[in-house]
Amino acid sequence: MSSENFDNPTDALARCVREVVEFVDARGWDQPPQMFALVPTAALAAAEPTLLDQLEDGAELTPIEQESLPDDIGGGTPALDEFLATTTWPASVAGCALTQEIVVLPPDAEADLDEALVPLLADRDAADEAARNAARSHPERRNGRLIAAVLRDGPSLCLLQLQPEEDDDPYADLELLTYEDLAPNLVAALYATLEAAEDD
Repeated sequence: MSSENFDNPTDALARCVREVVEFVDARGWDQPPQMFALVPTAALAAAEPTLLDQLEDGAELTPIEQESLPDDIGGGTPALDEFLATTTWPASVAGCALTQEIVVLPPDAEADLDEALVPLLADRDAADEAARNAARSHPERRNGRLIAAVLRDGPSLCLLQLQPEEDDDPYADLELLTYEDLAPNLVAALYATLEAAEDD
């Protein structure tokens, strides 16, 4: 399935990602990474007519939640990298999306991370672990949720949702942020899962 079959692949992806964000946000925070297959709604309706009442009207893509990722992933980047490197999708899947909670730091926190990393640069795993620990303990840290999605042979979308703070309005609309070159390695890893399509 190529994204070229959609009227507007970028709009179709953005609408589907919004559905993923709302679904995951309803579960609250402190959630493990979650993967979704993005499937053409028309194909899903044809294959599973009993789902018609549950499908969003007018949506070209429907996200399908996958089984929970392995317990040892948690927030661990190496385990997530390994999982993505060994994941492939059948040809009927038009794309995929991943949500992952992360620690967000202000730009001036880089010096603090450098101090934790420099003594450990000879050991990549130790340096990664030190960086994660330094980020988690930083006084200006914010919790965030990274949402990355790609379409086979099509566009990608990467967004950041910050966890609301105690004094934030609990009824405020979801605010999704985007930055240039946000998580390019993750986007590339998601594309790689779609490169060798398995037969259905």
